[in-house]
Amino acid sequence: MLVIRPLQETDLEDLYAMAKKAGKGLTTLPADRDLLHKKIHQARETFSQTCEPEAGLYLFALEDTQAGKAVGISGIQARVGLDEVFYNYRLSLTVNASKELGVHVRTPTLHLSNDMTDTSEICSLLLANEYHGGGNGLLLSRCRFMYLDEFSDCFSDKVFAEMRGVSDEQGQSPLWDALGSKFFDMEFARADRLSALGNKSFIAELMPKYPIYLSLLPDSARAVISEVHNNTIPALRMLQAEGFNFNGMVDIFDGGPVVEAFVHTIRTVRDSINRYAVASARSVNLEVPAGERVMVSNRSFNNFRVTTVPVTCVDAETVSLPPEVMAALQVEPGDPVRLAPLKDNARPVQTAN
Repeated sequence: MLVIRPLQETDLEDLYAMAKKAGKGLTTLPADRDLLHKKIHQARETFSQTCEPEAGLYLFALEDTQAGKAVGISGIQARVGLDEVFYNYRLSLTVNASKELGVHVRTPTLHLSNDMTDTSEICSLLLANEYHGGGNGLLLSRCRFMYLDEFSDCFSDKVFAEMRGVSDEQGQSPLWDALGSKFFDMEFARADRLSALGNKSFIAELMPKYPIYLSLLPDSARAVISEVHNNTIPALRMLQAEGFNFNGMVDIFDGGPVVEAFVHTIRTVRDSINRYAVASARSVNLEVPAGERVMVSNRSFNNFRVTTVPVTCVDAETVSLPPEVMAALQVEPGDPVRLAPLKDNARPVQTAN
């Protein structure tokens, strides 16, 4: 069985192994045990509510209970830009016109921006290669939307995601080569890593404050602005299906797009329903096609759990759960749970006759 739960100290080696296989480009989860340990520690403080709410980092693990290991991770940063300034470029137009000459020129530009400050960010999505498919990535990503809505007081009304931009197999970015490298005496990978670590003061100190005219950049750099890495296309499509849209902001290093949505408009949130858990005398088939399953979560802040069950288990007031699922969710008969569709083409969660 695959179950979403809060990240734990014992997940360090599993997380390190996944980060190591992910290679370059995943800067929020580098293959660095010390950094990963710090993130786990911050997540534990968040779930135990021993840190300031706005500083919270909610990291969830996808556990294969049979194998006894973490096989995926996803996260929510409660607020960005409060302790370290958060930067993006905003795509805009600069218009120059002359009636006398009959000239009207529109020039695309990039403006350094802090517009996402104090906004919640979904981040740190990583799934072990051998677990791709079968709706596992959807479960890992969409569980966060259930948590956002369940504990909305901890987050902003709007949530965003920075998508990974275009880079080659060596981790080189065309936009960085054309722009960032002219102001930072360091390689793209190092600058992106420093930013991910929270050392962002160098951006303000070194990045130009004036608009960047895209017409002055080479074609290779202009072509990747607001485009995503090939490996990120499925994640982008999933977010778009949930109602996320490009907001005109891009990453300052690789030009990857920023997509956003209001929490109450996210599909998983809109389609979710509340039911009461009841014990089933028999186990259900946990291997039915993912398109016929729904996500079911407990409603615990510090021990949030999510798994999937067949849609046929749901009726007007209850959801029937076999003993092993109730144990995995840590719920008792009569406890309230939340359900939401897993896949885009799944049948809506309806009440049975």
